[in-house]
Amino acid sequence: MEAATAVETIQREMTVFARRARASAGRLHPELSLVSYTLLGHLEERDGCRATDLAAHYALDKSTVSRQVAALERAGLVERRQDPEDHRVQVLHLTEAGRHILGQVTVSRRAAVGERLADWTPEDLERFARYLVRYNAWPRSD
Repeated sequence: MEAATAVETIQREMTVFARRARASAGRLHPELSLVSYTLLGHLEERDGCRATDLAAHYALDKSTVSRQVAALERAGLVERRQDPEDHRVQVLHLTEAGRHILGQVTVSRRAAVGERLADWTPEDLERFARYLVRYNAWPRSD
């Protein structure tokens, strides 16, 4: 397969992957969209961050993040806390309910991905994981 054809195939398959991920997110937890799940995961991984940091990390419009965060706050999954070093800054953190739902959805998502990859060899899994990390690391904005 030549490079141009491979790139076209990769782009098409990534689009299919993204569509399936969005569709399955609603089935795994009807109240938690893929974007919300992703934002909660980032907050857990970073132990909290500012909404502007979320927007920058995911290359999203600030108003999009603001709407998502507001919905997560209304659902009791996220709370704002004053930054101890700069009292003008509000840092978003998961609530206990947010941690609980994120944990539930993570278990469900891992099981669904594991099921799709069940017949892959360990070598294929490791190679695929390395390629995904490499692809998503370029260029690093954070």
